[in-house]
Amino acid sequence: MDKSTDLPLQLFISFKKAFSLFEKYANKENEHHPYHKSAKDMVAEFKKYPELIEGFSDFSLLEKYQEQIDFLLESLFPEALALNEIKAASVPFSFTSFKFTERFENILDNAGDDFELSVRNFEDDLMYIMCCTFILTYAYGYNVDLKRPFYFDIPDKKAGITRHYRAAFNGDFMEVFTTENAPKITEEDYHELLDNFDNIEVWKEKFPPNSYIMKGFGLMNLFDVTADETISSIRTNLLKGGDNLTEKLQVNLREFYNINDLLLGFTLFDLSKPEGITQVKIAESLLFDQGHQFKCSDFFCDYISQKIFRDHEIIAISNTEKYGKRSGFNSFYKALKRKDIGSVILIPIKATNDEVLAVLELASPRPYELNSINVNKLKDIIPAFEAAVERATEEHKNIVEATIQEHYTSIHDSVKWRFEEAAEKYYNEIQLGIEEAKPDQIVFEEVYPLFGQSDIKGSSTARNEAIREDLMTQLSLAISVLKKACETENLPIYRELMFRVEEYVFHVKDGLNAGDEIGILDFLKREIYPVFKHIKGLGKSLSKQVDVYMNRLDPNLHVVYEKRKSYEDSVSMLNDKLAKFIDTKQLEAQQMFPHYFERYKTDGVEHDMYIGQSLVNNQNFDSIYLYNLRLWQLQLMCEMENIANSMRQCLPYDLQVASLILVHSNPLSIRFRMDEKQFDVDGAYNIRYEIIKKRIDKAHIKGTDERLTVPGKISIVYSQDKDADEYLKYIKYLQSKNFLGKVEKLELEDLQGVSGLKALRIEVVYQKDFDDKKTISFQDLIEEIKS
Repeated sequence: MDKSTDLPLQLFISFKKAFSLFEKYANKENEHHPYHKSAKDMVAEFKKYPELIEGFSDFSLLEKYQEQIDFLLESLFPEALALNEIKAASVPFSFTSFKFTERFENILDNAGDDFELSVRNFEDDLMYIMCCTFILTYAYGYNVDLKRPFYFDIPDKKAGITRHYRAAFNGDFMEVFTTENAPKITEEDYHELLDNFDNIEVWKEKFPPNSYIMKGFGLMNLFDVTADETISSIRTNLLKGGDNLTEKLQVNLREFYNINDLLLGFTLFDLSKPEGITQVKIAESLLFDQGHQFKCSDFFCDYISQKIFRDHEIIAISNTEKYGKRSGFNSFYKALKRKDIGSVILIPIKATNDEVLAVLELASPRPYELNSINVNKLKDIIPAFEAAVERATEEHKNIVEATIQEHYTSIHDSVKWRFEEAAEKYYNEIQLGIEEAKPDQIVFEEVYPLFGQSDIKGSSTARNEAIREDLMTQLSLAISVLKKACETENLPIYRELMFRVEEYVFHVKDGLNAGDEIGILDFLKREIYPVFKHIKGLGKSLSKQVDVYMNRLDPNLHVVYEKRKSYEDSVSMLNDKLAKFIDTKQLEAQQMFPHYFERYKTDGVEHDMYIGQSLVNNQNFDSIYLYNLRLWQLQLMCEMENIANSMRQCLPYDLQVASLILVHSNPLSIRFRMDEKQFDVDGAYNIRYEIIKKRIDKAHIKGTDERLTVPGKISIVYSQDKDADEYLKYIKYLQSKNFLGKVEKLELEDLQGVSGLKALRIEVVYQKDFDDKKTISFQDLIEEIKS
């Protein structure tokens, strides 16, 4: 192979230094040396070819003198090592090679006809600079260390992998000469070059192209470092992580084991489940699916259960079929067989968390390729896998915790500072060795509560009606199948079953009672479906009729799920829209003054807010912020009413909401319950507030059967007249903005354990073409309060 490039050296191939060794042994003083006679013959022979000694730049002469060159270099390529050494004679800095050991030739032949030998990650500019540093050392005596390993990546077509080789170069047979075009390199030039490694123009100025002559040849030895390279690549990939990690590691391990179709999988097991249940937490597995649960004793044999899950020792099964016979063809054998696995290695890796175990799976389709001997090759890389599993376990834990924080029990930003203080104090106590250290109780005293809800009215009735309609559809479909069957096969049993189904239809028409749905579905499963199985075999027409029935069933619930899905989709769409709106508005409200906020989805949306001095750090609370938050909440409820009203036309089910605000004038305390990971009111007196919250939406107007909460109106429940006076100001302001209409002043029937409640009920003025992105600003609210 010849790679000519622009270099500061004129390259001449010369065998003068090799020839001089023969001249040495041909001299008279060595006439008793065993090599003397053969050396004389060699000297006489090669004096016939002066070009080989003086040197030549025409690389085509290598082919012309191939026989003579092979003969001359025979002592450097001993036949005894021809199948062991990977060696070639080459022209330095051009990677032109002209004599190879037999092993080297076999490697190149196996690489394929289109393969071209080249150094990994090597650019022309770097080659030029390396030539210059070579000249600095050999021509000027400067010690410049640019030694770096050179690697060749050569395909192994037979094995289906790429092998990696490190090269060692021997320059003992080379000489360097200056020409008249070579500038003299001074100490100052040398120092300048040391500071300009990346500036190729500086190097070309000091060492112009072809300004030096190099005569001779080099020897290149390659060493197979595939295993070392693979181990390094595995460690690098494990350290980097990222996408397609399993795929990258599989390529690495195929090279490592010289198995081009080796498969790699991994499973992270959760061992915290009760009764010996093991659950797959994370899987890119050859054998398990994500979330799969099983008992080790049912899936594995006792030996593997003990070794993998208790002793955490590596296991190699060299022959799947033999294992199947010994294990009674258990579930593990069947899983291996399904994947056509002939031999497998299981590598358990224990994380710091005692409830998590990772298992790596290496598999080959052929028996005995993986076994108890070559499993020992893994010892050098197991520590890297252990570190990666530890990191992956921690990352998974962090992801889970972040998900919980985001979607379930998030610590609101307004109070995060207090939790951080408590955590810091607890950590410091542990560091000081305080034996009874425990986290502080988080309590906020003297805070004002605000509660609101937008409740979907008649949700239970609507849900039951949707279930009833779906059951009617399902029963009618069943009757159609039975009628069709009677036409083909006149059996009394069909008519008897139709009678019973029609009885259910008649019963369901008048409404659903508790247990009706379960009873009907059980009847269909127990009495009707076995008959349907028989009917399907009576002909294509009946089979199609049964399929019509079955295709109407939801594949997961196995019931007709049409009206109910329509209803539940509507509830979900409305809830999501309201929740997203209040979450966005709440971020704006925090800018006014930080306060605790929590929102819940039910059949509608509820929210709790608390505001007060104890909730904030480095800020002063004023009652104006409470008043402003109350006005903001009332305005918010108006806007949510408008959103719900505007969605009625686009929802599959027509839904309406009824809105309610609970006013509580006296401050109370809230405590973070560590066991439930949420805030609750603290103290027996304050419990009354929670009782009112849970019961108030079922309250009736005093002396009537009319419910307080109705669609199209916002109900404000209070117990002190001063609260009504305050809210009437806010109502007047929102009436001026055409958000609210008429006001009713009501007294409420006593609730269990609660009496003396009153309410303002205000008509909502629905806006035409309401835009939830254009609402009353905070500045408007603040100005209203100030006035």
